[in-house]
Amino acid sequence: MALLRLATLAVAGFGASPALAAEALPGADMSLWWALPFVGLLLCIATGPLLFSHVWEHHYGKIAILWSVLVIAPLAAFYGIPAASEAVLHALLLEYMSFIILLFALFTISGGILVSGNIQGTPLFNSSLLLVGAILASVIGTTGASMVLIRPIIRANDNRPFNAHVVVFFIFLVSNIGGSLTPLGDPPLFIGFLRGVDFFWTTIHLLPDTLFVGGIVLAIFFIMDTILYRREKTLPAIKDPTPASKVRVLGLINLPLLGGVIGAILMSAAWKPGVEFTIQGVHIELQNLVRDIIIAALAFISLLVSPKKYRSANGFNWGPILEVAKLFVAIFICIVPVVAILRAGMDGALAPLVALVTNASGGPNDLAYFWMTGLLTSFLDNAPTYLVFFELAGGNPQELMTTFARTLAAISAGAVFMGANTYIGNAPNFMVYAIARNQGVRMPSFFGYMLWSGIVLLPLFVLSSFIFFG
Repeated sequence: MALLRLATLAVAGFGASPALAAEALPGADMSLWWALPFVGLLLCIATGPLLFSHVWEHHYGKIAILWSVLVIAPLAAFYGIPAASEAVLHALLLEYMSFIILLFALFTISGGILVSGNIQGTPLFNSSLLLVGAILASVIGTTGASMVLIRPIIRANDNRPFNAHVVVFFIFLVSNIGGSLTPLGDPPLFIGFLRGVDFFWTTIHLLPDTLFVGGIVLAIFFIMDTILYRREKTLPAIKDPTPASKVRVLGLINLPLLGGVIGAILMSAAWKPGVEFTIQGVHIELQNLVRDIIIAALAFISLLVSPKKYRSANGFNWGPILEVAKLFVAIFICIVPVVAILRAGMDGALAPLVALVTNASGGPNDLAYFWMTGLLTSFLDNAPTYLVFFELAGGNPQELMTTFARTLAAISAGAVFMGANTYIGNAPNFMVYAIARNQGVRMPSFFGYMLWSGIVLLPLFVLSSFIFFG
């Protein structure tokens, strides 16, 4: 499913940004009609897998191309082919390529790590595995951590009559909240890094909120799982379909490769040789080109050195990454005119949105940024949602990391945390749901899951938003 895989995509990887491409467009003169393809594409991604799944499964690439054409053709017609081509080249060369390379690498390398064996899913074991998964999510991404650990935690609980809650909390913690501490964790944070946000800025500024929200969610799970586990003792025993066996982590050769990915990203942030290449007006900085080459090479090394049987046991296939690759070409083309309008501020057609996140003194309303980013993330995709509000807050990384640090933290937390509100809020959510159902877990429906998140998460988000951003 599309939005499901969206653990996804980015911006400005090589030294320019979509904002620069958008500066060539007269945002103050552009109407909201220019935002229609972007909105239409995101709505298709959000609803297609649910409302017309068969059509979407076979034709999502064509649908994405159609929305892209509805941006490119009018831009060429109204502002000329040079301006349109420049905007598209920025979107493809500077935004799309860097992120898809990182996503491909994390997806490929983590797919070669296999957790085999099985032990009984006690409350202590389940809580420990959720904690490990949440930590791992900021290292190999929420999608990588989810795919590595979802099958082991299902196996551990497959003889329990009450086990759906384990997967629900897995989605909360491993597939979402846990990815908030580094740019590797979730796509919107990597967008911020590519825009100029320091690698460890997120770690420092989101750590208190992450510990608060994640810690309480984990505590709620432990209490609930303990109550259900004790209740199960009074029920007839279910024969364990997966007998206990020694737990082993295989494919460890991939761990230094993951370290290499992190090293390449840190290198690109620290090494500034001042060398760049120009392709039809697009400036590509050397350190970012080297970074992407290294990351891609590490992914291919993983394919060579990881036994195929490990990937097969993980259910690894190229479907999700191909889907992401097709959809995000369109997303970041369609967002170009939206960014141009946002950069016009109160002079643009999105002035009401600007006013909504602006307080009476003219400064940013951090509480509104958190909730607006989060609520849209819940039903659309967190990567372009983050980008929209990053631009809305000014788009200057130096100001956002210092003067408006709380605003950037609010946007980042909203984009990462609230992806857990629905099955379609973040890339791995629906993937985990589909795997669990396929293995016999009686998962809640779409709205049933929202009831879980509404009871467990929303009150916590209200509390944390007033503590950290109010």
